[in-house]
Amino acid sequence: MISDTAAEKARFQKAIDDFVEETYAMAEDVKKNIGEKESEILLGHAVMISDPSMSGEMFSMIDAGQCAEAALTGVCDMFYGIFSTMEDEMMKQRASDIADVKVSILKKLLGIKDIEIGKVPAGTVLVCKDLTPSMTSQIVKENVVGIITEVGGPTSHSAILARALEIPAVLSVPGIVDLVEDKDAAIVDGTAGDVFINPEGDILANYVAKREEFIKKKEELKKFIGKETLTADGDKLEVFCNIGTPKDAKKAMECDGEGVGLFRSEFLFMDNTHLPTEEEQFVAYKEALETMQGRTVIIRTLDIGGDKDIPYMDFEKE
Repeated sequence: MISDTAAEKARFQKAIDDFVEETYAMAEDVKKNIGEKESEILLGHAVMISDPSMSGEMFSMIDAGQCAEAALTGVCDMFYGIFSTMEDEMMKQRASDIADVKVSILKKLLGIKDIEIGKVPAGTVLVCKDLTPSMTSQIVKENVVGIITEVGGPTSHSAILARALEIPAVLSVPGIVDLVEDKDAAIVDGTAGDVFINPEGDILANYVAKREEFIKKKEELKKFIGKETLTADGDKLEVFCNIGTPKDAKKAMECDGEGVGLFRSEFLFMDNTHLPTEEEQFVAYKEALETMQGRTVIIRTLDIGGDKDIPYMDFEKE
């Protein structure tokens, strides 16, 4: 039991303040280097720990004599249990976010330093139990060639960040952490979802050939940039891209998209902690339109409900 609860609360508050400050700094880096949507994943962590329904309960436990570590663990584990048993995939993702926040603040309370993922050498394949958003945000794209985790899925925040970084990733590989050692070689096939450790013979030869063919095809496609889209008999068509954020419009332009066939406006709501204001929506649509430089941009009216749940709008579960 803690006797000096005031000192314990002050220690805990400092850990939270340090976490929030560092998280905002990381989010800013992610916004510059990856994209605004991806940075909001980290901002959500700062908002989460600042929520009175979470942090308030922790401080109450400290008042009752619990140490900061026990209070943090108890409340986070309770919320983790609630979210991890939900059927909705987006709600399940909140469980991973809570676990990430818990570990990050525990490290601050215990004085444990993080592994500096940003300093791994070129050609590194990251293998871990779970690659959290705070870890993913530290990745230097030029140095990491693949990601393998024991947990996670295609809709997890880490998967979203990995796709944004264009790094092959295979998630939910049972026991992979215990199966590999430092200096092992690995093949990470993000398309098929296959992983090979220390491959030899035909497997290695086939994937070396596949990689060379992939690079060759990707390079060949560049020759079509700036050219009209025509069928073999000369009919003109247009290739439009679907986007979810204004930053996606930039990628569409880089790939020579001739317009936006669908701006999925629901992402402005789903990737947010509050109902976007009219001004916020205006700014987002304006940025996309300016990025597309006069090309057609079709904006879909809000499509939510079902598997597109937005917690803060408090809809009845379908």
